Amino acid sequence: MKIVLQRVSRAEVRVEGVVVGSIGPGHLLLVGFGHEDGTHQIEWMADKVLGLRIFADDEGKMNRSLEEAGGDLLVVSQFTLYGDSSKGRRPSFVAAAVPAEAELLYEQFVETLRGRTTCRVDTGLFGAMMNVELVNDGPVTLVLER
Repeated sequence: MKIVLQRVSRAEVRVEGVVVGSIGPGHLLLVGFGHEDGTHQIEWMADKVLGLRIFADDEGKMNRSLEEAGGDLLVVSQFTLYGDSSKGRRPSFVAAAVPAEAELLYEQFVETLRGRTTCRVDTGLFGAMMNVELVNDGPVTLVLER
């Protein structure tokens, strides 16, 4: 499981020009799944995302979690995180989970997040061609892998 986490001031995702998910301050998560991923990776990653202390405290130090900062989550599926471009000029996606499997894992991840936080959890639309707009706060971007 791979996630690109961006701390954002705001973010939204559109499908065919229609906003399907949006947040104010919080985390934008671009999420991809591999063949070996399952419940263990999902639970570990949910705890990691929710527990990361990357929001400023009263002294300006990154010391607050998402919930402590009152932030939201926008979760967007992105199989291209498993793209391998080490050979040739066209990436290979053979390491990515097949769509039906990835969709179940994605939904399980979203539900796991919703069950572990009071933060609002919004999503993109799995499998759709999406336009994601964000204002990266900091910028703070982390790559998480399990």
